[in-house]
Amino acid sequence: MALRDTIRDEIHRLVGAGQMTLERAPDDPGLFGPGSAAWAVHGDFSAMMIGGVAALMTQMLHPGALAGVWDHSDWAKNPAGRLKRTAQFVAVTTYGGTGQAEAQIARVRKIHDRIAGTRPDGTAYSANDPALLTWVHIAEADAFLRGYLAYRDPGMSGARQDRYFAEMAELARRMGATDVPESRRAVAAYFRTVRPQLRYDDRTEAVADALLNQPTTNAATAPIQSVLLQAGVELMHPWAAALHGRDTPALRRPAVRLGAAATAGVLRWALAKRAAA
Repeated sequence: MALRDTIRDEIHRLVGAGQMTLERAPDDPGLFGPGSAAWAVHGDFSAMMIGGVAALMTQMLHPGALAGVWDHSDWAKNPAGRLKRTAQFVAVTTYGGTGQAEAQIARVRKIHDRIAGTRPDGTAYSANDPALLTWVHIAEADAFLRGYLAYRDPGMSGARQDRYFAEMAELARRMGATDVPESRRAVAAYFRTVRPQLRYDDRTEAVADALLNQPTTNAATAPIQSVLLQAGVELMHPWAAALHGRDTPALRRPAVRLGAAATAGVLRWALAKRAAA
């Protein structure tokens, strides 16, 4: 029981569970509603954490996204901070009431107003750039879905996968994104279009290393963290992994997936205690 409590408490600390309260009236479905694809995909902690790592690793390959992180965040001192903020944003906008979700979106958009600057090559960037918002959104939604398919429901129908992208596109537009793809085919085409803009340099390496080598706060959960981070790297698209120079060897992939699947089972066991209480 002590181990179960330790794992559960560490998860809550990691995502800042005590810093948010999800409030939704019985007659308020929120932005998506209980029957939505978003509720399903975002409902599994393990898959979301693995997808979240893959998303951050992919997002930072865009020079504009990397510049915002480099110039306006404490990525070196708090590499897990962005993962926590993403988890909180997703939880509130998915499961919170409509008013709570809209307030969260407004809060983040206000923060984006202050995130702007110049990239090393002299190109101006802004977190409110619609095209950059689309990139961040698609890299995230795609990774979340990939994590869900890999570690929770590989049999999810193609139609429901497309529904997930359509639902998430609405959230992206509320954030200010434009021309957001709404299906698997459209997302694949979008990635083909954007890939020539992606870059990997010393700053990308530094931010990635900080994320993947972040210190653990609890020795008991350190192996879990290690497995989830490895699984996040393995989940990346091959082209993203190649840019990072972090390709997972083909012979190692089954071991990574098996380890992550086993870890996911442990995490579901730990989190189920409070649900049953």
